[in-house]
Amino acid sequence: MTLSTGKQERPARTELGRSLLKSAVMHSDWRPAFEAVDRAAFLPELMWPYDMATSRSDTVDRRTDPDGWYAYADSDVPITTQWDDGAHEGPAPGRVATSSSSAPSVVFAMLAALDLDDGMSVLEIGTGTGWTAALMTHRLGGTGVTTIEVDATVADRARAALHATGSHPRVRTGDGLLGHSGGAPYDRTVATCGMRSIPYAWIEQTAPGGLIVAPWGTHYANRDTLVRLTVAPDASACGHFTRPVEFMKARAQRLVRPPHSAYLPDGFPGDATATTTTLTAADGFADRFGPFAFAAGLRVPDCAWAADERDGDHSVWWYGLTDRSWAAVLFRRGAHESTVYQAGPRRLWDEVEAAWHWWTGEGRPSPERFGLTVTREGQRGWLDDPENSWPL
Repeated sequence: MTLSTGKQERPARTELGRSLLKSAVMHSDWRPAFEAVDRAAFLPELMWPYDMATSRSDTVDRRTDPDGWYAYADSDVPITTQWDDGAHEGPAPGRVATSSSSAPSVVFAMLAALDLDDGMSVLEIGTGTGWTAALMTHRLGGTGVTTIEVDATVADRARAALHATGSHPRVRTGDGLLGHSGGAPYDRTVATCGMRSIPYAWIEQTAPGGLIVAPWGTHYANRDTLVRLTVAPDASACGHFTRPVEFMKARAQRLVRPPHSAYLPDGFPGDATATTTTLTAADGFADRFGPFAFAAGLRVPDCAWAADERDGDHSVWWYGLTDRSWAAVLFRRGAHESTVYQAGPRRLWDEVEAAWHWWTGEGRPSPERFGLTVTREGQRGWLDDPENSWPL
């Protein structure tokens, strides 16, 4: 089911495949699917690739710049295909990216984690462009894939692209957090949106021994890490985190935080108390993607982090998500002591500092040492062993 997209000479696509294989991100059993299922066939004429060098989204239109369009289609970069839940208009990037084609390296890393085999059934949460569903359909011989998308416009476009390529997974429009009971039980469930809580419906709809692969994270730094859960006969699911990824969040689980002014209606520092700390930004407090940010998200509930860097100074804030508690530290470059401000019912800095001391005492573990257990009662995080767990 290979579709010609109008440009026959595509050396960049060939090189992308070689690179994915060489890096071991794409396993050899996925090579036929990569070669047969062209990512370009699932991309809109107007799209917004994310430029890794400049950290911004560029506008590319195939009608006016076909060479540039194909260059991005055949690159290992994420490409935004919808802004602002479809409300955005015009060629410029919108405010919030809400649907995309993930970087191929991320797609194939997730597919490798799924450990698919012939005859399996798969539920995909978040159809997006339809490219991942088409890859899985090819790998499984044309049957067994159900994909569900919450956005009707996105689902319709993906369905049309899939049919145009001769790929026919079951495409459903609806709330993927409810799963899709009509095709259950599934051998595999995979999510292509960032999750803050794994729905128990996915566990109920995945067969015992089956796998659930999803980007998961907390609101702390709003980042994702891939988790691979195995469903147990007692209808729980448990597994380790594997690698950092970055996905658009499930619409029902997006971070909604009041504005800064709601925490400090009378301006800074308001009624905050002031103390000092000898910890520094280099200890991990100013790094969204560092291992401490991941650990802090697991240890400090209902808290959002934000930071700003200017001339080597780091202004770091923590906001309570269930009340108006807040904390702030300005870590000045080269300073050996910083002032801590905190206000509200919670002492957020005290909680974050306690999490840092715990994390340090455990050997500063990376995300791969942590895991997640999901039961009907909720989620529990753990370090090294599921027996060493705490509620999230």
